[in-house]
Parts: sequence; structure tokens; C-alpha cells
Amino acid sequence: MTHSSTTIAELLQRCATEQGSRIAYTFLVDGEVEGARTSYADLDRDARRIAEALIERGVGVGDRAMLLYPPGLDFITAFFGCMYAGVIAVPSFPPHPAQLSRTLPRLVGIAADAELSVVLTTTTVAAAMEAITRHAPLLGKTPWVATDALDASTADLRLPSVQSDDLAFLQYTSGSTSAPKGVMVSHANLLHNLGYANHVEENDGESVSVSWLPVIHDMGLIEGVLEPMFARYPAYLMAPAAFLQRPVRWLRAMTKYRATNSGGPNFSYDLCVRKITDSQLAELDLSAWRVAYNGAEPIRADTLASFHQRFQTAGFRWRSFYPVYGLAEATLVVSSGRRSYEPAIRSVDAGAISRGFLASWTPDTPVVRNVVPCGNVGFGTRVAIVNPETRRRCAESEIGEIWVKSPSVARGYWRRAELSAETFGAYLDDGDGPFLRTGDLGTMSNEELIVTGRLKDVLIVRGLKHYPQDLEITAERQHPAIRPGCSAAFSFDDNGRESIAIAAELDPRELPADVGSRKLELCEIALRIKRAIADDHGIVLDAIAFLTIGAMPKTSSGKLRRHACRASFVGETLDELFRWTPATLVPERTLEETAA
Repeated sequence: MTHSSTTIAELLQRCATEQGSRIAYTFLVDGEVEGARTSYADLDRDARRIAEALIERGVGVGDRAMLLYPPGLDFITAFFGCMYAGVIAVPSFPPHPAQLSRTLPRLVGIAADAELSVVLTTTTVAAAMEAITRHAPLLGKTPWVATDALDASTADLRLPSVQSDDLAFLQYTSGSTSAPKGVMVSHANLLHNLGYANHVEENDGESVSVSWLPVIHDMGLIEGVLEPMFARYPAYLMAPAAFLQRPVRWLRAMTKYRATNSGGPNFSYDLCVRKITDSQLAELDLSAWRVAYNGAEPIRADTLASFHQRFQTAGFRWRSFYPVYGLAEATLVVSSGRRSYEPAIRSVDAGAISRGFLASWTPDTPVVRNVVPCGNVGFGTRVAIVNPETRRRCAESEIGEIWVKSPSVARGYWRRAELSAETFGAYLDDGDGPFLRTGDLGTMSNEELIVTGRLKDVLIVRGLKHYPQDLEITAERQHPAIRPGCSAAFSFDDNGRESIAIAAELDPRELPADVGSRKLELCEIALRIKRAIADDHGIVLDAIAFLTIGAMPKTSSGKLRRHACRASFVGETLDELFRWTPATLVPERTLEETAA
């Protein structure tokens, strides 16, 4: 099968012409029961109806349409309707009625930044939003179209002319380190990245996808929706909440449909390890799974090891892991494993990383850190490891900022010319460029990309660089009550002195019920963390905050928002169970005597 399409609209048209009766997407209600399904021909017909409605309302090429849909297939139809009309799609989720103070401002901010022409949604969402828009006049003034109530098309639609360099959609970043920005993704960017993913996954006639990922995010949209169409294999979708409520639903769907392609961030694999029971495990057959992509950055070695150990009896193979590195600004994939790739956990000198380079461990290494390479770079994509201050290429094994040059690199940020030039138009000191500055740190080793952390998150203590995820992993290992993937290390100003703190969610089921005993246990956990961080990283913590479940600030895709956590910590607005500081902690000798 050749891929000569120049736009996403052409891609669907080819599928509808050549395999129109084939089922493209099936939505699993509650993650289990087959609900709505659509063939390529049905999708083509319904997308044309939406395109016709947009054009009749004067919404055309280059205009922006917000897609405000609950989980289901309506979003997919609306997305392709925008592609047919040449309208730039702006994927979003409806605000949560119980969390309007948090979700509505983000939605209004996106609407204002994108300068919307229309909001596409369902009849149910439009009715629910009618009262909410009174608190958001901008959304209230924008025309709304309920696409599930549109009449059938009465005439052949003459599609407008759309070019490969035209924008397909705005991918608003999750805001893990800053305010959300609209990444301008063109049809050419999308098609190149879809081709890249198809190349590394080696999709074929046996490929089947299952996805619980939010379709408003790059991984969910591209891997869960667009890649199956590009490579023409069936896709089964479920609501993110269905997976989060009962993680076994994901792996049951993998079993039922003999799915080959699926994945998610670190936390999704960790959640399966923690929540799936032995009896549920006995029902699973994961032997068809061959592309288990993990797109969190950096990927946790413990996550891969524990998932494989837990589910290998269900047929899951270690070589099925696809460690990948990507970001919205590069459409998605930058580097990835391969079908023949065997993911390798590398043990390196943690002290060397603090000094800015990668070195293998030796028997004399005081602290060892496990890192997971994110595969090779290819398919017309280049990566340079760069000193962010001098803009020179780093030496081999030296850690620097990851810069990317690729046809997948997006056009920039919507309406942010200065920031776009700074981020997407970087040049090396030798004149090579332009490159995308990712803001991520890493190095190349044995032709594989190793990501070490975020430039903005790095903690500098006595001249040495420390990555917050290293401190977080160390802390999480100190007690079973500390929830994996729910801790954040950050610096804060303490009367003019830079101090280091860790905030971590605790599972109350792992703590004593008695109030007095619980306080003593929290002090003990704090002491363990304090000692471990000092021993492994040479850092003396200035504060530890233990949080209730769900209190850790995260993006809607599950990434830690360390900067937001720090701001809430300083402002004392975190939902804390207990805060340790040197002044409040029970002295160690007294604590030990009490425990004895």
C-alpha cells in the first residue's frame, strides 16, 4: 500500500474508496461493551455532512473550530469534517461540571487564544454548556453546532482546495511546565509523523489497536485514531475514565481483540501492576501485543521491569516494549524502538549525570541510576545534543539539550511569533539549523537517545545538577504508602536561600488507622526519605509534604506539574496530610526511643 495522500482529507477519501465497508473504529462503552462503530464509507459520509454545515455557516479554510466532545466516535467524525472543510481543528474536552474552577478557565483560555469561529459538539454537551457559558461570555458568543443533529447531506460537497502545508489542527500543550500553547501542526507534519510511526511499528494485516488515551492529546489522537487509518487496521477506543476506574478493562480489550498496538505513559503500566488481581491476571492473554509504546519522559526502568514481571505469565514479552521519545512540537514521535529492538535498561553512574555526562557504573560507583534508552532516530529526523548556553554540539556522552530537525517538526506556536522563533528556529554555533529546542535534556549513546530530564526542572545543588525524577524514585521506594508516579521534587525560596522539597501522595490504606500511630508513622517515613535522599544524592531536604490522594497537580494526560506543585506548596494550598521541616520533625533519637 502506497501513501501518496498530501492531506488528511485525502487519506480518508482513499480509505473510503478502496475499503469503504471495512470497520475503522469501534467505541467500547465502559471499556467493555461494543457501542458505536463506523466504517470508512460511513465516516466519509458523516464527515462530508459536517464539512457542508461548516461551509454553509461561512466557516472555511484557515478558520478554527473547537471540538468539544465526550469520549466516543463523534469527535473523530468532527475532526475529519474539519479536514474536509479546510478548517483548523482545536481538540478540547468539555469542562467538568464538578471542577469548573479548574477546567473552565483553561477552556476559555484556549478559545480566546485560538480565535474560534465555531464550536462543534453534541446536543447533550451543548445543552449542558448553555448554563456554563454564562460564566464564559466568549464561549457564549461563539456559534455552536451540534453535529449529531445535522440533516443528511443533500448534494455532493465540493471540497475546498487544501494544501499539504496548511494547518490541520492546533495541539494545545498540556501545560506541565507553562501555560498551554497551541502547536501549529500541518497536514505535511501529520503525514510524515504517521509514516514514521508506521515505519518503526512495521504495521501489517494483523495489526489491531486498543486505546484508552485522551484523543485531545497528541499520543491519543495520533496513535489511537490517525495511525490506524494511515496503516488501515481496526481501532478500538474507550474512555480514559473507563481505564482509570478499572485498569483491567484495558488489558481485557487487548485480550479480546488480539490487539497488537497499545500503550501510554508510565503511570498506566504502574496502575495495571497495582490494581489487577491474580484472578483477573489469569483471564488475560497478551501474547498478540507487539507494540507496547511508553511515551512518558523519561521512561522509568522500574515501570518496565515490574510490568513485564507481572504480566509475562499472560504472554507479554519484554521485546514488545517500545520506549519512545516525542513531543507535540514534533507532532509526536522523535525516536523509538523497533520490532527487532530489545529494550535495555542501562545502569550508569548517578554522580556522573549530576556532573553533566553519561558514564557506565563500576563496582566502585557510590550510586547507580537505571536509565532506559528511547530507541533510534530515523525517517528523515535528526537529533543534536546541544549546550543550551553556547549552542555548540556536545561531546559524546555529554548531556545537553535535545534539538530536533525533522519534517514532523510543527510550524510554531499559534499567535506567538517571538516564542516560535526562539523555540523552532534555533541554530547551532556552526550555522546548522533551524532546529526545534525541546527543553529536554539527554544524550546519544550507541546511536540511541537517552532522556535525562527537563531543562526547567533541573535542581542545582552546590554546582551539581540533579534531576527531580531521581529524587522522586528514591523517595517512592521508602514506603509502600507512597504512591508511584505521584511525587514531585522541586526547589523553593526560603528567605533568600534555595531549598529543596518533595511532595508525595500517600495511600491511607497503607497507614495506621489510629491518629497517634499515624503521626508517628509519617515521621518515620519522612526520616527514611530524608536519609535516602542524603545517602543517594547528597542532598539535605528542607521540607517534605505528604498529600492526600489526587492532590498532586497533574496535566489531563497524567504528567506531573512540578511548577504548579511548587507554587501550591509555597502558597500552602496543597491538600496536605502532614508537612515535615527540620523544625517540626520529631528528633531522630526521640522518635526511635518512642518506636521502641
